[in-house]
Amino acid sequence: MLRRRRREAGEQPGPYEESQQNGGRYAGSGERGHPAGPAAGAAGPWDIADDYPRQERVDCGSLLIPVLDGFDVQIAMAVGDEQEHGSWVAVVRGESGMQLQAFAAPRSGGLWDDVRHEIAANIAESGGSCREASGPFGPELDAMVPVGDTAGPGEQGPAGQLHAVRFLGADGPRWFLRGVLSGPAATDPALRAPFDDVFGDVVVVRGDYPAPQRQQLEIRSPEEAMMSGEPPEDEEPGWGLANPFARGPEITETR
Repeated sequence: MLRRRRREAGEQPGPYEESQQNGGRYAGSGERGHPAGPAAGAAGPWDIADDYPRQERVDCGSLLIPVLDGFDVQIAMAVGDEQEHGSWVAVVRGESGMQLQAFAAPRSGGLWDDVRHEIAANIAESGGSCREASGPFGPELDAMVPVGDTAGPGEQGPAGQLHAVRFLGADGPRWFLRGVLSGPAATDPALRAPFDDVFGDVVVVRGDYPAPQRQQLEIRSPEEAMMSGEPPEDEEPGWGLANPFARGPEITETR
């Protein structure tokens, strides 16, 4: 199920809330790739030039998101003054969600090493805490971050309450993919496993155009992949966190 939303002016990115389906379509991965299964080879995330597993994916411009049972896919498009925070794709299952964004990176790679330290410093300055952990895709951050004035969908809580968030990263050829996992899956390995499956099967479309390091790669909704314009007016709030590279970097979550 594909859901899409537009952030209103001044709105801070928030967690997943139920939103109405917006008529999006799924896009396959085309002729590239090979059948998924035990012979699929090494794990992703994948570059568009890789021989990645062939399966149904949502075409979101720079990101091809695998379609897995039980997941909703949301696209949050930044407009106006909110463009500095960037757009994102969120995959949502139950009360958990993972925000996905891709950024331009140097050919030498290693951007995730720099970004991890920046995020950790930002979390400490905001009153949270984090530790580096080893995950299925390499180093990641297991964090407790202060959030807004609600504790969850429809559930009030004190401002500044700490919530578990896990930051994942993967360096590719001239790109960096970041995932931010929040909700029960951030601390429950069994709930997290399906999100790892999604992250590891994302295909990044970097493109050949020049771009400054850390510039976010374009997010587009499938039905607007060949055209520009604002999303429809009937979109409702969805799940997400702010661009980690905005204001050095931004990691605040509001609920």
